[in-house]
Amino acid sequence: MYPNLSYFFHDLFGTEPDNFLSVINTFGFFLALAFLAAGYVLYLEFTRMEKAGILHFQTREIIVGEKPKIGDIVWNGVLGFLLGYKLIYLFQHFREVEGDVASLIFSGKGNLGAGILLAIAFAAYRYWDVNRQALPKPERKTVKIYPHDMVGDIAITAAVSGIIGAKLFALFEGPNSFSHFIKDPLGQLFSGAGLAIYGGLIVAFIVVFWYVRKRGLPVIRVMDAAAPAMIMGYAVGRLGCQFAGDGDWGIANTAAKPGWFFLPDWAWAFDYPRNVLNDGIPIDGCIGHYCSHLATPVFPTPLYEVVASLIIFGILWLLRKRISIPGMIFFIYCMLNGIERFFIEKIRVNETMHVLGMEASQAEIISTLVFALGIIGALILWQRSRSKSATS
Repeated sequence: MYPNLSYFFHDLFGTEPDNFLSVINTFGFFLALAFLAAGYVLYLEFTRMEKAGILHFQTREIIVGEKPKIGDIVWNGVLGFLLGYKLIYLFQHFREVEGDVASLIFSGKGNLGAGILLAIAFAAYRYWDVNRQALPKPERKTVKIYPHDMVGDIAITAAVSGIIGAKLFALFEGPNSFSHFIKDPLGQLFSGAGLAIYGGLIVAFIVVFWYVRKRGLPVIRVMDAAAPAMIMGYAVGRLGCQFAGDGDWGIANTAAKPGWFFLPDWAWAFDYPRNVLNDGIPIDGCIGHYCSHLATPVFPTPLYEVVASLIIFGILWLLRKRISIPGMIFFIYCMLNGIERFFIEKIRVNETMHVLGMEASQAEIISTLVFALGIIGALILWQRSRSKSATS
């Protein structure tokens, strides 16, 4: 396992673990890749829909050649200060914060001198860059904005809202999570641990839905385009869980590997050596900060979810040109995603809650609702399509 990038380079090149690369958390690295992958798939779908005449450009009036604005310069100065204040301190004291960069980000620690210098540099550069493009008389200009031009904004909006949603849902994933939050609300809220993927998807969907409507895009078409993008992002994110060993593994698995299971032994039962949680027992002769492996091998459920997600992505990718009913691809995604997550929960380690006399995890409950949403949505769209065909 690679709790951070220093361990990856240790395996690849033999460098010492826990060096300056330890500030780059493996899960965080893959989380960034997940949003990039989802954004790229969304870009491909938007481009295809534009060529097919499904999505259209919008016109927007902008002003070019304006003089530098005080607010813009101040904002860049603030950004420069934060980067200098935190990043320089981080590289100076990475041993103190390795594996828990979030604790530094949400603390008062930092390098004041570096923050001031970068604040001045960022503000000065912004002033110079805008001023050199300024015109004696600013001009109004009408430009075309295509949906694929908005992918970056959509991806950033989804990333920020998704992480917030994942963190908030994780705080209430089970009775123990809630009690820990009550005892230490700020510590739990700002810790680097604990993310509930469904919370991220739900909050990101709501916020992006609002953003898309505000931008005047047809929401139902964007939902179809987003479906394969979301499942691809999910697959890449789960790779981060697998490589980091972040605790999203399954229950203990001591059963012999069945004959039909064609993957390697470690894909059947895995002990997650060097996992980022340092769970388990010590590894003999191990060097580095992370030197534990699970005493009993478990189902590597993140790996199974990667495979399942890629299969779902393939299905959606094949269907996206064959199904003409707007919104149907999204609701098929809901059904497949709900099925996948519901059954993987049966072999995952998770806190459960008592609901209507039954014990279920938060993810089981939500996956059931997501599946039901998919079924209901697909039936409504299919019925509407039949009604339109009958009256035309």
